[in-house]
Amino acid sequence: MKIRCLTLALCAGLVRLTVAQDLPYQLPPRALVALADAPALPRVSFSSDGDWMLQMDVREMPSISELSQPELRLAGLRINPTTNGPSRVTYISALRLRQLPNGKELLVQGLPANPRISNVQWSPDNSKLAFTHTSNTHVELWIVDVPSASARLVPNLFLNDVFGMPYEWVSDNKTIIARAVVGGRGAAPKPDEAPTGPSVQQNVGKAAPARTYQDLLKTPIDEHLFDYYTLTQVVKVGLDGRMAPLGQPGVIQQATPSPNGQYVLVRTRHRPYSYSLPVSRFPVRTQILNLEGLVVKEVADSPLADQVPTNFDAVPGGPREFSWREDAPSTLFWVEAQDGGDPRSEATVRDKLFALPAPFDEKPQELAALPLRFRTIHWSSNKLALVEGYRWADRKETTWTLDLATKTSLLPLFEHSTQDTYTHPGKPVEQRNAQGRPVLLTNASGDAIYLIGNGASPEGDRPFVDELNVRTKKSLRWWRSEAPYYEMPVAILDVGKNLFVTRRESPTEAPNYFSRRGSNPKITALSRMSNPYAGLGTFQKQVLRYKRADGVELTANLYLPANYKKETGPLPTLMEAYPVEFKDKKDAGQVKGSPYSFPRLSWGSPIYWVTQGYAVLQGTSIPIVGEGNQQPNDTYVEQLTASAKAALEEGRRLGVVDTARVAVMGHSYGAFMTANLLAHTKLFKAGIARSGAYNRSLTPFGFQGEERTYWQAPEVYSAMSPFNFAPAITTPLLLIHGEADNNSGTFPMQSERFYEALKGNGATVRYVTLPAESHGYQARESIMHMLWEMNTWLTTYVKQPGAAASGPAAAPAPAAPEQVGLPVATPVAVPASLPGTSQNN
Repeated sequence: MKIRCLTLALCAGLVRLTVAQDLPYQLPPRALVALADAPALPRVSFSSDGDWMLQMDVREMPSISELSQPELRLAGLRINPTTNGPSRVTYISALRLRQLPNGKELLVQGLPANPRISNVQWSPDNSKLAFTHTSNTHVELWIVDVPSASARLVPNLFLNDVFGMPYEWVSDNKTIIARAVVGGRGAAPKPDEAPTGPSVQQNVGKAAPARTYQDLLKTPIDEHLFDYYTLTQVVKVGLDGRMAPLGQPGVIQQATPSPNGQYVLVRTRHRPYSYSLPVSRFPVRTQILNLEGLVVKEVADSPLADQVPTNFDAVPGGPREFSWREDAPSTLFWVEAQDGGDPRSEATVRDKLFALPAPFDEKPQELAALPLRFRTIHWSSNKLALVEGYRWADRKETTWTLDLATKTSLLPLFEHSTQDTYTHPGKPVEQRNAQGRPVLLTNASGDAIYLIGNGASPEGDRPFVDELNVRTKKSLRWWRSEAPYYEMPVAILDVGKNLFVTRRESPTEAPNYFSRRGSNPKITALSRMSNPYAGLGTFQKQVLRYKRADGVELTANLYLPANYKKETGPLPTLMEAYPVEFKDKKDAGQVKGSPYSFPRLSWGSPIYWVTQGYAVLQGTSIPIVGEGNQQPNDTYVEQLTASAKAALEEGRRLGVVDTARVAVMGHSYGAFMTANLLAHTKLFKAGIARSGAYNRSLTPFGFQGEERTYWQAPEVYSAMSPFNFAPAITTPLLLIHGEADNNSGTFPMQSERFYEALKGNGATVRYVTLPAESHGYQARESIMHMLWEMNTWLTTYVKQPGAAASGPAAAPAPAAPEQVGLPVATPVAVPASLPGTSQNN
């Protein structure tokens, strides 16, 4: 009792003080720890012949010491200079193979000690797997023999993994094209070398807008470091141990073999670099090499893409998106804008598609002219390809069929809004062919394709498998998910037998994989994954449907404690949401998700607080609608407020939400939403905003779904910036931000400046910076501390608001914190009730 009184006295003495102190990492209540520590569900992959299932155990939540390893942030890349690979990877820790349908599970043997596996790929004939292993000093290539489930190292090869996926299989199943670290490159430049002059940027009379990218080059030393760690040699690697370099070293971002294995498409970035744009906009040289390493075709040399408009469907002028035609031996494919890359320009044709077959010395063939911006193409044969195009302004999306044999013009197959989920036809199923390339899965005659869709409906998502004849447009439904399960098709194994695989789950049953034959109710279990939350308690779930004052239909997932009964009465509530822009009220009101899905408690989930006696409104609909010429954000605050009011009113009507004890939380654009709700309403007792942006003048060339610039719509940017309304925010607000946030727009400075604005205007606010964390948090210590901060904030200002409001002397003291070691420096304005501590969104 004396200790508790002393704590209260200390807290009271710190009222209205602004301090910055070291606070060791804390642990939240045991129930939250247990949920956060629950093992991740494995990843699964199926061989293209349907004979094998690969299960990959995932290693989540590294330690803070692992996350704090040296890191270079260069041109939009995050590089571990020790390994010459990416610095932030979720690794696989074990591989398990099962021969289908009833084979014994085989744990892959011969893996390296303490494996850190990534970049897993099947060989074209499915007899082997390749993967990378990140050791303490470099990235290695390993091969697995599938029948024997045994792994071996490819010796004397250090991969350069800074651009991701540093190797590709060749169609002979015996060769790999790899991107390797250049031997003998010497010592790395020293970042602390004395500068030889100032850093200078200059623009001479041309429009060169850029969004607020992170981790950009800043100095000449950055440029030297970038050159050093991205320098790559393409290598032909034989599984018999023989290796041969191909071409010259450079900043090689892509090296992809042709389907017949005779050529390699190489894309190399080069100077001049930019201090305003990431590497994806740097000049790029595209070449075709043969397997002797000789350049057989100089395809293009694209300049720095610094004059691309910031519209969402703007693209660079000139040739782009070079790739191989997946269904042909060695035909190069690319796209060229016909409107200068600017969607604001009047044009009947936006993009043209071109192809050039080996030996690449003829005039390119024009394949199609698109009235919309090109999105992707699905190859099948000379008689069939599917081309997808889109337009952002009205969210239109069209899929055409393309017959190259008869050179028939594009024929529309689907036309719909990207936001109209109820009418979405599904995604075409692709399968790897004998060369290991993804092509459309078709029937024997090539007239029918297969579609897997989410099956959104007023009853929630009900995934399906359809067979569609692209000539007659007649569709046959193989199967659709039925209550009380949520079942998602993941692979079609045999079209002749209507055999496919689904991932099946329910609110109490963890996802598992089953094989099915069409609509036959008999299923065969392929996996036996256990519920990672078994023994940790359960909870109730309900999908709510209600309306906003303007008639827009809304939804939310309501979670309640397992023992909740109606006579219990209303509960303190945590509401989580993420606003989405729409161009049609009808689309905005469509039901999202399924009442039968298994709850996945990611690190950022609000569902944890069901264990603490809260009602949780998760995925609460916050549609921001602008129909016709009106843009959604023209009335952002009004629609935001109306949506929040409607959710709370529905919870009150059901008798489960105590509207006098509600907190609102969000991450990224959801944090931005949270701050705006506190600035413009008094609906909430507290707010929690993680890794958000709060001053839209700092993202002047657009953000989230907003295409207009600050200078085109200054009143919108101003009205949407909670920073401008800091004096109006009197509700207690907890700000959390990763120190190394790399998301476009959500610089940590956004939270720093917002905190200072709130503090300067007398708000109750706490600002927590998580060392080494990016936009999404990874380290176990960080996640546990975040949960502790949130739980303490909710307990203080929502669960026990009377005590918090009654003054410093009566404020409740948190339970003695459990400490986990490393300190975090967090500047705060300390309220009486807390211990003394301190996109493009």
